[in-house]
Amino acid sequence: MKKNPCCCCCNTKQMNSFSLSRILMEKKIILPFLFLSVLVCAADASFNNVSTISFDEGYVPLFGDFNLHRASDGNSVRLLLDRYTGSGFISSSLYNHGLFSAKIKLPSDYTAGVVVAFYTSNGDVFEKTHDELDFEFLGNIDGKPWRFQTNVYGNGSTNRGREERYNLWFDPTRDFHRYSILWTSKHIIFYVDDVPIREVVRNEEMGGDYPAKPMALYATIWDASTWATSGGKYKVDYKYAPFVSEFKDLVLHGCAVDPIQQVSAPGCSEKEADLESANYAVITPESRTAMSNFRQKYMYYSYCYDTLRYSVPPPECVIVPEEKRRFKDTGRLKFSGGHTHHRRSKRRSRVSKIAAQNQAEEI
Repeated sequence: MKKNPCCCCCNTKQMNSFSLSRILMEKKIILPFLFLSVLVCAADASFNNVSTISFDEGYVPLFGDFNLHRASDGNSVRLLLDRYTGSGFISSSLYNHGLFSAKIKLPSDYTAGVVVAFYTSNGDVFEKTHDELDFEFLGNIDGKPWRFQTNVYGNGSTNRGREERYNLWFDPTRDFHRYSILWTSKHIIFYVDDVPIREVVRNEEMGGDYPAKPMALYATIWDASTWATSGGKYKVDYKYAPFVSEFKDLVLHGCAVDPIQQVSAPGCSEKEADLESANYAVITPESRTAMSNFRQKYMYYSYCYDTLRYSVPPPECVIVPEEKRRFKDTGRLKFSGGHTHHRRSKRRSRVSKIAAQNQAEEI
C-alpha cells in the first residue's frame, strides 16, 4: 500500500495560512515544533498502515466501569478519574511479544497528581517475578506541561528500575498522538508518533531482567498524589474533575499465549516472524538520527547516567558521550534551559526507597 505523506509535512502546509505572530503566541513552542517536525519527516511513517481493532475485539474493563465510556462505534474509549475512582482497561489476552499501540489524548488544565499509564504487564499472574514495559504520563499544575517516563522491568526486578524521563515537543492535551511499545525476543522500542525514543537491545548479561513472560496491555488513569507532581507537593484537585483521557485506534499485534503453560496458539511462529520483519521493528539510519536528536533535546533523566544509583551502568546501557556530558551523577540534567524543566518526584511504592530517592528530579 502507498504510504500517506508524513503528518508533519501536512502540518507545515497548513501553517502557511497562519501569521508568524500567531504561531509564536502558541505558548512559544514554535522552535521545538519545527525541530521535531523535521525529525518526524525524517523517520519512517511506520504506523500509517497498521491495522486497528475495536475495543470489544481485544479489551475488557479493568476497574472503574462507570468511568469507562466506550464510543458507539467501538473504536475509541474514554477513561475518567473523579473523586470516587479512576478507571482502566486490559487486553483480553496475554501476548508473548507484540506491538501495543494507541492514539492518546491527555486531560487538560490543572492535572497535578494525575497519572495516565499505557503499559504491558503480567503482575496479576506472576506477582513476584513480573515483567513490565511502561509509558507513564505525569500531570502538572496549570500552565506547566505534562511529562512522561518509560520503564522496563524484568522478572520482578523492581529494585532495578530502568527509568527514563522526557518532555514532549507538542501539547498532548490538544490532539491525539500515537504511543507504541514494540516488544520482541531481540529488542524493545518505545515510539511517540513515528519517532523511536528509546531502544533496549537484549543481551546475555541482562539475563532474566529482559521481559520474557507473556504480558497483557493495560491503560489506566489514577490518583498518584503521593508522588507524581513535585514529589507529592501538588495533589489532585477534584474541583477540576472529571479528568478525561481518550484512547482510539487501538493496536494489538501479537500471538495470544496461555500465561501459565506459556503455550502459544497455532501460527505464532509466523506472527513472530512478521512482527520482527515489520518496518517499525527496524530502526533505519534516518529514524536513529531522529531518536538521537529527541533524546538530546527532550530526555531529562536517564538511569544509565545515574552513577549514584548504579556505580556500574546496567548491561543494556549504551553510553553515548554526547548524552553523558549533559547529565549529573544523578542522571539529571546539569543545566535547565530553554524548554527543559526539572521537578522533584519519586516513583510509586514498588520501587525501593533508595531508588526513589535517587530518582528525585529538580525543577
